[in-house]
Amino acid sequence: MGASHDGGDLPIGLTMGDPAGIGPEIALKAWLARDARSLPPFVVYADAAMLSARAKAQGLTVPVQIIGAACETATHFAHLLPVISVPLSAPVVPGRADAIHAPAILQSIEMAVGAAKGNQIRAVVTNPIAKFVLYAAGFAHPGHTEYLGALANRYWARTDHQPVMMLVSAALRVVPLTIHVPLKRVPSLVTRRLIIDTVRTTWAALREDFGIQVPRIAVAGLNPHAGEDGALGDEDRDTILPAIRDLQAEGLNITGPHAADTLFHEAARQRYDAAIAMYHDQALIPIKTLSFDTGVNVTLGLPFVRTSPDHGTAFDIAAEGRASPQSLIEAIKLAGVMATRRAKQPT
Repeated sequence: MGASHDGGDLPIGLTMGDPAGIGPEIALKAWLARDARSLPPFVVYADAAMLSARAKAQGLTVPVQIIGAACETATHFAHLLPVISVPLSAPVVPGRADAIHAPAILQSIEMAVGAAKGNQIRAVVTNPIAKFVLYAAGFAHPGHTEYLGALANRYWARTDHQPVMMLVSAALRVVPLTIHVPLKRVPSLVTRRLIIDTVRTTWAALREDFGIQVPRIAVAGLNPHAGEDGALGDEDRDTILPAIRDLQAEGLNITGPHAADTLFHEAARQRYDAAIAMYHDQALIPIKTLSFDTGVNVTLGLPFVRTSPDHGTAFDIAAEGRASPQSLIEAIKLAGVMATRRAKQPT
């Protein structure tokens, strides 16, 4: 039986991110672009006074309105930026990271995930955080993606949510198999099990969230030239290739391991719907080269839709008026499309 509705009446929830970074500015600019970019209604989980102060300081005419529940968003969105209040305990100095804001940053994320669980919002879009700020306050997760996986397990009372990061743009979809780990640890973390699990999650998301009925997935090698049959490292031959063969035996349209240096040029990208890279920079360098301002970070494998801009807090330009909202706008638009597709899937 299909879903009862497409979730179109529900808003998207936008988290505050680090208030000392560019998150507040790009949220304000995204609201100002709501009509020109045909954005779906969104509500921000943030400190309303901080947003108003940032708007005033930058000469942005954005009337901010605290609302009591996300369901009120549609009533106000055309004329006001709706905000679910997440009070800060101290003033914000733009550009100055401060661990005193960590509790509110995390509360914003938790409230948005809780709202997704409660069917109050149809997707979560997260503004950038700075992990070192959160670490100073005792944050125990490697990054945003892993924290969202832990919240999914908590709110959905499960332990099997394994979040997978995908970077998305019009030019490329790419998944880093390993993410925020030192490069010297990558070879030991590239396992047959992780490859199989990551590809299965990616394959399911390409069908469910991106509407690709028969996904094509290309897997990059770890070593130069995909190991040259063991001459440049045996991981490609002994770990990656067996995992690919296991997946092919399941009927998945998957190829590799491919030499990473020839996997991302224009002609190569026409041969797959998503690429699996072995480590962070192998995935992020090509997409940021191709789509620096328009890339979107998507978390696959969660019970709710989550996207975010594909950039950081940019403390160095906070409150200078120079931050581009383009990636956030793309993240909001993609979240709306994905949520609608997911809601229409058979249950």
